[in-house]
Amino acid sequence: MSDERPAQQLEILKIYLKDASLECPSAPSIFNDQGQPQINVQLGSNTTAVAENLHEVVLTLTVTAKIDDKTAYLVEIQQAGLFAIQGLSDEQLQHVLGAFCPNTLFPFAREALAALIGKAGFPPLLLNPVNFEAIYLQRLQQEQQTITQH
Repeated sequence: MSDERPAQQLEILKIYLKDASLECPSAPSIFNDQGQPQINVQLGSNTTAVAENLHEVVLTLTVTAKIDDKTAYLVEIQQAGLFAIQGLSDEQLQHVLGAFCPNTLFPFAREALAALIGKAGFPPLLLNPVNFEAIYLQRLQQEQQTITQH
């Protein structure tokens, strides 16, 4: 009986916009406000095993822009990808799903976000690159600290 894993393989099968929403609750009066918007960006990712060796990763970006106490816009993008992955250890798989896949999806999410904000009549928001590798390692470290504390 062989204990060998199949060859390591990672294939991007599909990248798609799973959900998008835009709210401009203070329009049209907000267009007269001259203040600099305060931007709040929230980022998250979720992974679902669709079938054996097949995973959906959804990167969620939520951006809220406020001028004074009024919400100029609220945008949420769920950028998804379908990834065929095999031949990895559980640890390697979690790393690919937690860092590589969100990193692959981010430019698509950033473009969709900028397009929606522009269509709402606001200057496009250009998000800085995100280091998903660092985020993944930080989350892993926090999980290990939680385990050792219990």
